[in-house]
Order: sequence, then C-alpha cells, then structure tokens
Amino acid sequence: MITFEHVSKTYHSDNVSIHDVDLTIKKGEFITIVGHSGAGKTSLIKLLLAEQKPNEGTVLFDGVDIHRLRKSDVPHYRQRIGVIFQDYKLLNGRTVYENVAFAMEMIGKSNEDIEHDVPNALELVGLEDKKDRFPTELSGGEQQRLAIARAIINQPDVLIADEPTDSLDPENVKAVVQILKKINELGTTVILATHNKDVVHDLNKRVIVMEKGTIIKDQSNDTKQH
Repeated sequence: MITFEHVSKTYHSDNVSIHDVDLTIKKGEFITIVGHSGAGKTSLIKLLLAEQKPNEGTVLFDGVDIHRLRKSDVPHYRQRIGVIFQDYKLLNGRTVYENVAFAMEMIGKSNEDIEHDVPNALELVGLEDKKDRFPTELSGGEQQRLAIARAIINQPDVLIADEPTDSLDPENVKAVVQILKKINELGTTVILATHNKDVVHDLNKRVIVMEKGTIIKDQSNDTKQH
C-alpha cells in the first residue's frame, strides 16, 4: 500500500533529515514509528502527506508516485489519509458534534450523511454524551478523542497519529491506544509516531525504530525482520 524506496530528504546543505529509507506498509497494518526528537519521524510523515518532496527516492501510495501527482489531485489524495495532530487543532467556537461535522462539510458531504456518520464516530471514541460541549469544556483526553473522531469521519484508508499521547496521563493514554486498535481492527491502516515505550509495549505491533534519519530496526512482535 505504502512504499518508501531509497528516500532521502535534506534540509539546507548539510542537515540530512531522512537518509536512504526503504519501508513498506501493507494495507490494514498497524505500525509504530519510534525514535528521539530529530530522528526523522515527522519528516517521514510530511513526505507521506506530500507536504514535502524527497531529494532522492520515491514514495508510492497504491503504486502511485505521490510526488508526481498534479497539484489539483493532491487534496483528493490527502482525503485518503486522516491525521491526528499533536496540538489537536480543534475549533473552539464549535461544539464536539460540529467539529466532526465540519470535516465532512469541507468535502461536500450531504446533511443526511453527516447526521448518520457523526454520531457513530462520537460513539466509537466515547464522546456521544458530550456532543453539545465545546472543546474548552473537555479534558485533554477527551479533546484527543475528539481529534481522532474528526480524523476518521471521512473513512480514510490510512490514519496517522503523531505523538497522540504526548501530554496525556496513563489512563487516557490507554484509552487512546484502545481506540486506535479498534480503528485498525475495522480495516484502517494506522501509523503511530511515538516515543512512549509503554505504548509500544502495550500495542505489541510492528515497530520501526529511527535514529538520525535512518531506520535502524524493523521488528514485528519482537521478531526482527531485518
């Protein structure tokens, strides 16, 4: 589904962020990308979102080189990828329900679809009873769950979660991880970037370890793959 072929990305003349990365992610897989700050996790995500272009190599999504897409086709491509941001990016002037509905309105979904899908998404993340609250009335964990509901409402093929548990307490961390696992079980490919070792351990999924822009380990359920 997703393939990085000898991908390198250099910032300025000597600051290499990604170096000769080879990575294949299969449809329906759940992978965790770990590494210290500056290891290259965020750069990998930006390349996948076609926000940046590699200096060398190719990024393929379903066999298509995403960096050769026409500019007009990039928004449609990005609709296939849901993103959970570190700072949530919620709309504080809109209710929980309206935050999720807005993501559907942006791509022209009908009111009928919105009325059907939004309650289901809120139920999935356990916020159905908070639909009329505003983001500022929610706890940090609830805000993160709202961000997840908004990211999945248009049924993306891939969900990217960039440090989604970074500012949460252990109880909320577990709740978010369980939701991500449930989303994956429903068929969505999940890519989780984190430095939380407890999250990695609890998931027991394939782990990609990055260091200084390269993949130094790729292991599945503690079995090294290379």
